[in-house]
Amino acid sequence: MGSGIALTGATHGIRAVVIDINEDQLERAKSYHKKQLDRSVSKERMTQEEADTALSHLSYVSSMEEASDADWAVEAATENIDVKKSIFKQMFDVFGETVVLATNTSSISITDLASAVPKAAHRVIGMHFFNPVPVMKLVEVIKGKQTAEKTTNATIALSEQMGKTPVPANDFAGFVSNRVLMPMINEAFHAWSDGVAEPEAIDSIMKLGCAFPMGPLRLADYIGLDVCRDIMMVMYTGLDENPKYLPSNKLIELVEQGHLGDKSSQGVYTY
Repeated sequence: MGSGIALTGATHGIRAVVIDINEDQLERAKSYHKKQLDRSVSKERMTQEEADTALSHLSYVSSMEEASDADWAVEAATENIDVKKSIFKQMFDVFGETVVLATNTSSISITDLASAVPKAAHRVIGMHFFNPVPVMKLVEVIKGKQTAEKTTNATIALSEQMGKTPVPANDFAGFVSNRVLMPMINEAFHAWSDGVAEPEAIDSIMKLGCAFPMGPLRLADYIGLDVCRDIMMVMYTGLDENPKYLPSNKLIELVEQGHLGDKSSQGVYTY
């Protein structure tokens, strides 16, 4: 997600710095960016000059301090509130007093994240991009209880500058997208576990019958089964422990076996 956000900024004239403490991840980001830009040139979506310019807008560092002159920060770590709060504390210490501190969380409360940096809570906002970021138009914009109107307006403006369509949502666990999507994906796991149909049939029925571009179980693999589980648990905890948000046993079983989807080459399907 972070790589996709950076690439989208770079192709829209914005200098973007990718920060990751893992050097292997930085190399993967570089490779991904080069591959995507080369593909865009080959498909005549942009010229070689435009691709070279976008590539020149990208840089890669292993510490926040190396990007301390940034005007905007978006964290895109895994859906773990403790990890994200730790990153927010770092961002508060490193970046300037006017820098917006945005999170690409897809389910965690913006107000809760902002509690990690109480002096900067007015600068904290949700900027939920969708994967793959360069393709998907939506940015779900979520303001916390203390988010300033100025921060919200700036986030909407930046989203539009990046070629996206920003849509507001209120600060509830899962927001709109995942509050609707994840229970549907979870129900597909229940249908599989209950013997209603096999994964291929479930996905085919939803694609052909509901005009989905990707079936729910295939989509779960694409998102990451561990991410799906984590989002379901965030909603379960944040929405009064309503049992309808508990991840299915089948989903939990696959995650515990290390079958996480595309990223592990094995999930519901084998890749």
